[in-house]
Amino acid sequence: MMRALVLITLLLISMTSRAQSDFVRSYDKENGSLVFKGQVNFDTLKTEASFEWLKKGAEAYSPDKETLRFLQEKLPAFDLVIFMGTWCEDSHVLLPKLYKTLQSANYPLSQCNMYGVDRAKTTKYVEHQLYQIAFVPTIILTKKNQEIGRIVENVKQSIEADLADLIRNDKTSKP
Repeated sequence: MMRALVLITLLLISMTSRAQSDFVRSYDKENGSLVFKGQVNFDTLKTEASFEWLKKGAEAYSPDKETLRFLQEKLPAFDLVIFMGTWCEDSHVLLPKLYKTLQSANYPLSQCNMYGVDRAKTTKYVEHQLYQIAFVPTIILTKKNQEIGRIVENVKQSIEADLADLIRNDKTSKP
């Protein structure tokens, strides 16, 4: 009981500290990449010179305009919790597309909580345990702190289409 209370308290603290960064830097033993472990945000990632993959990937991506209109209307009712690895190729591919989609849909990035993980899929604190992270990237759509769905490692259609599908399948707002 006490452990659950501590985990819930830590979760609430992490969720109220939106758009902040609290991470440690290290280097991946397998590929030598810079690892950010802990809470990060897109602005922090964009300022790191070795993370050029974020800028280049976002510039190269063109989300579907019709789906963007849907997301622009519906997505602000939801929050995003993102787990990614700065060392991870799948994160290098998907995260820039997510960033471009969120920007293009005028989504308030303050509604994103993003965590960098190491190869063991651990964060600086306990967030990886709270969300049971096994693969990255993992993008979790939430509403009122309830998980609606998640995108894990790759998409079925596109990042914007998969997000739209999660919203359409949201059971919390249906009678």
